[in-house]
Amino acid sequence: MDKIIENLKVGILNNDIRSTAKLITMAENGDEKALNIVKDLYSKTGNAYIIGITGPPGVGKSTLTYRLVKELRDLGKKIGVIAIDPTSPFTGGAILGDRIRMSDLNMDSGVFIRSMGARGHLGGIGASTGVVIDILDIYGCDYILVETVGVGQSEVDIAKTCDTTLLVLGPGLGDDIQAIKAGIMEIGDVFVINKADREGSEKTAREIKMSLDFNYDPEGWNPPVDLAIASEGTGISKIIESIMEHRKFMTETENGLKRKIFNSKNKLISLIKEKMEKTLYEKTYNGNMLEILSEKVAKKELDPYTATKKIIEELYKK
Repeated sequence: MDKIIENLKVGILNNDIRSTAKLITMAENGDEKALNIVKDLYSKTGNAYIIGITGPPGVGKSTLTYRLVKELRDLGKKIGVIAIDPTSPFTGGAILGDRIRMSDLNMDSGVFIRSMGARGHLGGIGASTGVVIDILDIYGCDYILVETVGVGQSEVDIAKTCDTTLLVLGPGLGDDIQAIKAGIMEIGDVFVINKADREGSEKTAREIKMSLDFNYDPEGWNPPVDLAIASEGTGISKIIESIMEHRKFMTETENGLKRKIFNSKNKLISLIKEKMEKTLYEKTYNGNMLEILSEKVAKKELDPYTATKKIIEELYKK
């Protein structure tokens, strides 16, 4: 076996941060060697609890993530943070980089922070996020926090990846709650009204609770609505408590296994799509087929449905 690969395997199993960071970079770049390492060590996963943090822009998700990390560290837990940032259309990398607010956490050996680009995925997370979660799980993290871009209703993919999803909202939503109810409102396991010192926070909390009451299940999980002022660290302990209650519910009922099966299915679908997209691109782009057909469709010489059929046929041609 390649000595570098063997060193990476030994490194990540021995909590070496550089080996872990290198492996994540390789995985993000689609390096098959990295995927092979994850495959070989996959039996080491399953110990980390995955917390998703999502919600509209401007509600303070990064500050809340920072506070949650600090609280979990006080409990002696090893934490991984994946901060999904808007993707540069030119470089494909994360524009924001590691969050400035978390800069002081970089000195904490018990916290691993990684900023990743969404790379055009409307679901708010890139296809490689699942692999990075596996790597941090193997690395020995107790909790992995995944904070998404913050683009609104399109972030529902986070619920297909995490064990507990925090939906962070701001005060004064008013009628907007009804507008977003059919989207991201349905993915929250724990609702957080951040910036609760602002006018309208209590009203927003009441309206969300009323909205959730319509789906009340006496035997199921009924999401709590917690108030917080993340900038001051207020309400963070209550959020951690809600997360732990949801984890207990998932562990002690069949819902936990159902959630894991659901997440595994979506992970497989994501990996299949990624692999097929790469194969499709290689087969059609290298032979200029995609460009030729795109030009014909643009000139109305060919309809897009026939063009799609031709591309699919090329994909499956031996």
